[in-house]
Amino acid sequence: MLPTFRLLARRFAGVATLLVCGMVAASIHAQAAKSATDNKDSRVDIYGGYAFWHPLNSGIDGKQYQDMWNPNATASVSYYFNRYVGVQMEGSYFSGQNEHKPYDPNCTKTMCDQLIYTAEAGPVLRYPIGHWVPFIHALGGGERTNGPVDQHLFWGWGVTGGAGLDYVFPFWNQRLAVRPIQADWQYSQVVYGPLVLPAGNVGGFGEISALKLSGGIVLRFGEIHNPQPISIGCKVEPGSVLAGEPITATAETMGLNPKRKAVFTWNTNGGHLTPNGPTASVDTTGLLPGEYVVGARLTQGPHAYEIATCEAPFTVKKLVEPTAVAAAPDASGPPTISCSALPTSAPSGTTIDITATAGSPGNRPLSYSYAASAGQITGNGSTARLTTAGIGDGLITVTCNVVDDQGQRASSTAAVQIAMPIVPVIPQTRQLCSISFERDRRRPARVDNEAKACLDDIALTLGSQTDAHLEMVGNARPNENPQEAAERALNARQYLVQEKGIDPSRIEVRVGQTSGRTLDNVLVPTGSTYNDGNTQLFDEGQIHRHGEAYGVHHGAVRSGVSRPGATRVHRRTAVRRSTASRAVAPAAAPTTNNSGSPVIPPLQ
Repeated sequence: MLPTFRLLARRFAGVATLLVCGMVAASIHAQAAKSATDNKDSRVDIYGGYAFWHPLNSGIDGKQYQDMWNPNATASVSYYFNRYVGVQMEGSYFSGQNEHKPYDPNCTKTMCDQLIYTAEAGPVLRYPIGHWVPFIHALGGGERTNGPVDQHLFWGWGVTGGAGLDYVFPFWNQRLAVRPIQADWQYSQVVYGPLVLPAGNVGGFGEISALKLSGGIVLRFGEIHNPQPISIGCKVEPGSVLAGEPITATAETMGLNPKRKAVFTWNTNGGHLTPNGPTASVDTTGLLPGEYVVGARLTQGPHAYEIATCEAPFTVKKLVEPTAVAAAPDASGPPTISCSALPTSAPSGTTIDITATAGSPGNRPLSYSYAASAGQITGNGSTARLTTAGIGDGLITVTCNVVDDQGQRASSTAAVQIAMPIVPVIPQTRQLCSISFERDRRRPARVDNEAKACLDDIALTLGSQTDAHLEMVGNARPNENPQEAAERALNARQYLVQEKGIDPSRIEVRVGQTSGRTLDNVLVPTGSTYNDGNTQLFDEGQIHRHGEAYGVHHGAVRSGVSRPGATRVHRRTAVRRSTASRAVAPAAAPTTNNSGSPVIPPLQ
């Protein structure tokens, strides 16, 4: 076996040498002819080539598997998701020549030859370097093989891992490559059955470790388009201005993805910048003569190729350019200036008027400019306007500058105090506890003990907020007399007035449209307005009340005295008074709605 392996290795090395020499010659020829200028990444690779299989100390019961170097083949198809990662399917065929004859001289030709079929798949990783493409892969799947001594072909499982190298020819649009080497380690297990099977078949357990070498041709299809970086260029117009003259900056872009939003971020080290997408304006008011820069940053995503920046310089010139023969300075002296602001204190968002009062001893022509520590200032001769929108509390310093035609200068400052406007707080109404009248069906408008607990809390709230008033809204069920809602509000108010000493002028009673035997209570602070379109006032004189308004404590009944603040009335006297009141009370003619049910007369 060893001489055969050495002979095969020499043959394989010779073939690989010829292939490498051919690749080098083809590469030199292609570069001389300039037939290829870019390296392309394929989407699908189809490989086919010769393969050699060498087992590593693998056998069954001392009978070893043998080398296979007949015209064997390995083929694979690889699909790449991007430039580096893909998935691969590979199949191999290996056959020997009478490898089993040393162990069984009487075997038939089919049983004497070693045969292996593999079908595996798994991930593949590549890293293109110019025309060279190294790769690694890890595969798993099935393997069908026979044993060293008359074992028939059986399916088992196997795994393969290894690496290889492709060279992409620069001609034919880089559709052709050669694979001089692919080296893999292969492991498989095949169970042929018990050691001795019926009908003379031989079994056993095959555990095979082998080295697989192959080389061949690769056909490349499709193309993975690598992302092109975006670019941006900045220009300013005009590039040289006097202080106060505007500048327009423009960003010129290339390679943008039309499906993604482009975000422009502008910056400058001089003047006030107003961005507007791919353009921006620079206000140079108040800038001293000198060189400045405006820049832009373009972003279409988080990757480096989706970000680009640019800068463009601009110059602020002196008001009077120096000449070869300078005029003699005015002997009368430089100009003078005073700066004032009106108003000197204002809330944020106010426009401040700035006035510069200047003079020249020699009556020279004067030019004005302005600057501010915050906000935006625009000048027009001896006056300017300071805009304070968006400025927080603080002091703004305004500088007024004047220069004569001989370049003699003077400056003065004015201070403006900015304060944030005070927004008045409007008090809000608050929902207090609600009272249910569901428990006493015989007296559905009477204030019971549970209702008193709610009203006691309301009395405490009114006592602590003496400037607030209370809205009491009674409700009734559809099958009730609507006046029941008004009675509930009147009875609850009577309890607060008589038992808790609440001023009745602080309580307003209403009826609502909510279905149910309930009473809603809303606290309305001073300055707040109660406005509920689902409620209405009513004429209390049109309401005929039934029974007692609220329960009287037993102790008060026996003693004839109610709790503090209540009227001293005996129970029987109260009953007689109630009966007498009903007897003399005029019967109010109820009005009806469209359905025929009576309604509460609204307050006129």
